[in-house]
Amino acid sequence: MTMNPTEQIEECPYEMHDLLELMVEQGASDLHIQVGQPPTLRMSGGMVPVEGPNLRPSDAEALMRAITPDSQQERVKKSGGADFGFAYMDKARFRTSVLKAKGHYGLVLRTIPKQLFGLREIGLPDTIKDLLVRPRGLILVTGPTGSGKSTTLASMINWINENRDGHIITIEDPIEYYHEHKNCIVTQREVGTDTTSFAEAIRGALRQDPDVILVGEMRDLETIEAAVSAAETGHLVFGTLHTTGAARTVDRIVDAFPSNVKDQIRTQLASSIVAVISQVLCRKVGGGRIAGFEIMVTTTSIAALIRENKTYRIASDIQTGSRYGMISLDAHLTSLVNRELITPSQAIEKAQEPTEMRQKFKQAGLDVSGVEVPPA
Repeated sequence: MTMNPTEQIEECPYEMHDLLELMVEQGASDLHIQVGQPPTLRMSGGMVPVEGPNLRPSDAEALMRAITPDSQQERVKKSGGADFGFAYMDKARFRTSVLKAKGHYGLVLRTIPKQLFGLREIGLPDTIKDLLVRPRGLILVTGPTGSGKSTTLASMINWINENRDGHIITIEDPIEYYHEHKNCIVTQREVGTDTTSFAEAIRGALRQDPDVILVGEMRDLETIEAAVSAAETGHLVFGTLHTTGAARTVDRIVDAFPSNVKDQIRTQLASSIVAVISQVLCRKVGGGRIAGFEIMVTTTSIAALIRENKTYRIASDIQTGSRYGMISLDAHLTSLVNRELITPSQAIEKAQEPTEMRQKFKQAGLDVSGVEVPPA
């Protein structure tokens, strides 16, 4: 059957290969594929459209099919979305989220750096190493989506892999950083491919002689219960939550439980939490991005505050706990400004107490004119 020229479907004006090459060349952190706009890169936190026409529905679908396995395409059809990781030759790895929006396909690709960074390279103090040699307990890395939690966790797991021996089990959705066996045996399991759920994988891990367990996301009550239980029974457990600040993190975990067991979980957390590392990602002066950290290390005093439901006082202990390796987020952001790594406006935007920080900068003679305090 012969088609009329008017009936022919025009080819997609973009090749996924070229877009991936562009991401690698430009050092982009993300690529957005959405109908009605050109492919768009996120670079140093800003959005930069690729030169070319807006994407049509057929274009977005063609780009999606170019990299999405058949099994994940089926998942998108059934549930409207799918997440997976894939390698682009030997140049880069990407975490990919496929979605449906207004009935059309869309994609967001996040670059996973091939290099595993050292703790100092990502801005963590050497005192973190003291936490990584603990035999048991729960270390939580928290922050908004896209704040660099995966990179921080990968750096800590890599340090353990190089400096301890034992068995590390990671449970991820999807697997992002690949860890080779070094001083440790590393078992990496992907939810949906190797196991049905985080909680099921944690329970299974306890029968697999682990020393360290990484839980990619503590997203529900069952997973939180399993992670806390594993930490209590003699394993060093790493987990993530989408919270900012140690106090909010503890409250978020407690609030996931029914009211009749909240006191019990507070007691369990008081004895099992080793540290909470909360982070935000800031635009760096001169390009690139840098993390700002809040570090809480559990002391006898903080354990008591958790048990007694006085988490609102944890911030005060963090401010006076530098000898234990603690630092507040606002103090760390201020140090980044003083080292001219970020601007005062970036610090104020990410601060927990932006009004107070703006006032301190103003008193110090820094130019904060035109810098708006974000709404609470």
